[in-house]
Amino acid sequence: MDKHEYIHPADSRALAALRTIPGIDSALRKLLKVTGESAIRVIFTASAVKVTPQQCPDLYAKLQIACTTLGVDMPDLFVQQNPVVNAFTGGVDRPIIVLHTSLIERLTDEEVLAVVAHEVGHIHAEHVLYLTAARLIEALANVALAASPLAGIITTILSSTMRAALLAWARRAELSCDRAALLVTQDADIIGHTMMKLCGGTFASKVDYDQFLAQARDFQRNYDEKALDRFWADIISSGLTHPFPVWRVSEIMKWVESGEYQRLMSGEPESAAA
Repeated sequence: MDKHEYIHPADSRALAALRTIPGIDSALRKLLKVTGESAIRVIFTASAVKVTPQQCPDLYAKLQIACTTLGVDMPDLFVQQNPVVNAFTGGVDRPIIVLHTSLIERLTDEEVLAVVAHEVGHIHAEHVLYLTAARLIEALANVALAASPLAGIITTILSSTMRAALLAWARRAELSCDRAALLVTQDADIIGHTMMKLCGGTFASKVDYDQFLAQARDFQRNYDEKALDRFWADIISSGLTHPFPVWRVSEIMKWVESGEYQRLMSGEPESAAA
């Protein structure tokens, strides 16, 4: 699988803008060298369960499916006890994937596969350098971390321009990895239901999925047509590494409806699909 076949155009544009900032790559590598990429592996080896063929074999099988489909060497996968529904990829040379227990408990098997595939997509799309730095920046929002020496290191090495551009790219990179998840699961509704649960939590079982899709289309239409809605959406999300779940649903549905997803799955040349 060629990553360029599914990378979201907004991801490509934001990454190109990020790379125009002088010294961005060297600054990020310096940041990760100082903060210690090895620290990421130490933390989760010490505080989480490593998934193997013998330990959580169902999760290991999902990782195999995602890596085989996208053509990625299998990274280490960890499960960590945490009430926050989340999953993430960290590291650069030896990236790892971490799933929180609350995510596994709340999602179906198919939805967990979608999440694993999304994280594998970050590795396949070569997001990991920028992504790990973006996660460190997002951590500054945590009051305890904001007062720690880590915050000083980050703000010293990365300018405010670098930090803003990095977060802007990170939000758009998520759209590419939602596409990677769809390529693995081959069912857009699995992605949609996963996003619905991210929005509604356990209450999502009482939510009508078709109404949720209509909500996603309404959000996209208002974002496109109403300058004030677009202004507030951009302002509210500016400090985040992830776009709004409802917007993510809208974007994945647009990709399916455009015919590009089906063209890619069928192996049809782009010129013939036009």
